[in-house]
Amino acid sequence: MGEKANTAAGAAGRAPTADRPAAVRNVVLVGHSGSGKTTLVEALAQTAGALNRAGRVEDGGTVSDYDEIEHRRHRSVQLSLVPVDWDGYKINLLDTPGYADFVGELRAGLRAADAALFVVSAAQEADAVAASTRMIWEECAAVGMPRAIVVTHLDTARTDFAELTGVCAALFGHDDPDAVLPLYLPVRGPEGADGHAPVTGLVGLLSERILDYSTGVRTERPPDEEQRPLIAEARARLIEGIIAESEDETLMDRYLAGEPVDVKTLVDDLEKAVARGAFHPVLAAAPAAAGGSQGLGTLELLELITGGFPSPLEHEPPAVTTPDGRPRPPLVCDPEGPLVAEVVKTASDPYVGRVSLVRVFSGTLRPDETVHVSGHGLTDRGHEGRNLHEANERVGGLTSPFGKQQRPMAHCVAGDLACVARLGRAETGDTISAKDDPLLIEPWSLPEPLLPLAVQAHGKADEDRLSQGLARLVAEDPALRLEQNPDTRQVVLWCLGEAHQDVVLERLRGRYGVQVDAVPYRVSLRETFGGAAAGRGRHVKQSGGHGQYAVCEIEVEPLPPGSGVEFVDKVVGGAVPRQFISSVEKGVRAQAARGVAAGYPLVDIRVTLKDGKAHSVDSSDAAFQTAGALALREAAAEVPVHLLEPVAEVRVMVPDEYVGPVMSDLSGRRGRVVGTDQAGPGRTVVRAEVPEIEIGRYAIDLRSVSHGTGRFDRAYARHEPMPRHLAEQVRAED
Repeated sequence: MGEKANTAAGAAGRAPTADRPAAVRNVVLVGHSGSGKTTLVEALAQTAGALNRAGRVEDGGTVSDYDEIEHRRHRSVQLSLVPVDWDGYKINLLDTPGYADFVGELRAGLRAADAALFVVSAAQEADAVAASTRMIWEECAAVGMPRAIVVTHLDTARTDFAELTGVCAALFGHDDPDAVLPLYLPVRGPEGADGHAPVTGLVGLLSERILDYSTGVRTERPPDEEQRPLIAEARARLIEGIIAESEDETLMDRYLAGEPVDVKTLVDDLEKAVARGAFHPVLAAAPAAAGGSQGLGTLELLELITGGFPSPLEHEPPAVTTPDGRPRPPLVCDPEGPLVAEVVKTASDPYVGRVSLVRVFSGTLRPDETVHVSGHGLTDRGHEGRNLHEANERVGGLTSPFGKQQRPMAHCVAGDLACVARLGRAETGDTISAKDDPLLIEPWSLPEPLLPLAVQAHGKADEDRLSQGLARLVAEDPALRLEQNPDTRQVVLWCLGEAHQDVVLERLRGRYGVQVDAVPYRVSLRETFGGAAAGRGRHVKQSGGHGQYAVCEIEVEPLPPGSGVEFVDKVVGGAVPRQFISSVEKGVRAQAARGVAAGYPLVDIRVTLKDGKAHSVDSSDAAFQTAGALALREAAAEVPVHLLEPVAEVRVMVPDEYVGPVMSDLSGRRGRVVGTDQAGPGRTVVRAEVPEIEIGRYAIDLRSVSHGTGRFDRAYARHEPMPRHLAEQVRAED
């Protein structure tokens, strides 16, 4: 922002260190898949001196060398940390996936950071930018997180920086467009044979200097005369935007009265407004050209991060309680305070085992000390799907990651991040605190995974490893929910989307050596009687010695939905001895659980025991259980048995322009729209009841219908009769 000279202090081969929270900057990069976040991280690392001129680390790799799945897919699928030293600061760059399926990794990055860089590609359509980043921008705004915007891919043909800046102001500054303004304008060189003029530098609007990157190293010069009118217009608007956010209430009046405002005052006010989250500058960046050491705009970004983004001292830590829920005083970012850290990511290393990326909010974390690990899960649903756990564990080594390297750290102070080895029971979202003063950090919210993936072991050898592999996956990925459905006897992994499913399967097979097969997901169907019926169960066998003798007669009648199975005893005269009444009931209930037609549990019936016969020697508990089951099956043969399907209450939140397509789509799924509600400016919640069998892939289909802007949740409502043609199809498949 002040166009400082390059004072890069980073060096490849050593870990960036920080002993003071004031010298730390934690920045998360957010943006659509393909926007250039990882490339930008590498460009910043190269400018800071952490990479060589070829953009490589010492081992020949790059800072993005993290996961074999990412290399195969050419897409980030997990949160990664790249720490660099620059100008006396340690900058922790948190690169997040841009694809919606990995929003769990994005939320973890937001939790670990104190400011956000929204990366927007000049090559992307405005709709793609809006769909993928608008909601995250609003989340950051809700918590007051400082934000800036970085435009990449400026050399794309027909790119108009001014037009794109206007799009950003409309999308992100809808409350105050003048709070989203560029600090620099791109400078283009001569047109080539293809008619395209490459971006060779930037013009600083406050300093009114041309920052020339054409040689790979920034140089400065004054602007040409023909450039001055364009600079003056953009500069005046920027100055007015900065002054509007100034804490000096007299500055605007003095400026409007014609009093000149010096650049230092403007830069100071700009930095304060950015740190408060009140002003969101737009910058441009590109990696260094071949042989260059500085990427275009990277020095300006580093200056913004160190000068405008807040230190951890200025960012209020999350709330804490004791593990049993008693409130505690708010945390303070103090290296001498009580130890409180949070696991923001968990990974498995083939050599050192589980590695936890932690953000220290208070105190100082040191190797080889014993700490307390408290876990309570990460979800808006409370503790569902995750076990509460408490344990004392010994911290292994502390390291700072850089690509495939792990560089040792002597300690990690409040506000900094580090990788911790050998925390065997720590899961993503767990709290690390002092063993004699255990604490629990308030969890960050996550969307509920709503796309089911049913899996089964490929072979006998895989069955033994499956449960362990699934447990590790769930510990690493809080956006993943594991269900073992007792009705369908399926193991179901609930994911956020198809890409999430694919990565889960790849990790099971590649990382944990578990071969699994994906099988069709089954919903929990039920059966019920279509009318009243009677049945007689006769179980008589004689094969020498004590035989088996039991006869019972029952009547069955349907009940209203949700009634379950009722059993009524109306035997008179002791036809069935009292000690065997409960045996008949056990047999009836066991058969109802197994089903009587298609093998699904039988519900919503009343079974009345009317009569029976017994033998003084051969009757037994087992015989009457068998007779009760036979009687229920005989009764079922007399009347139609209906299949019941689960119906879900679905709430879909979409922008107003997609309400019609969403309602039409729900109707096509046999859904009943029961109402709509406003959910803030420009957003509507559509409420509907939809058979669950119709929304197995709704997490994917809604993205298509709403262009990625819709969200939904679901809750079980009841079971209802399935249409006859669908019931016949289910029976045929079974």
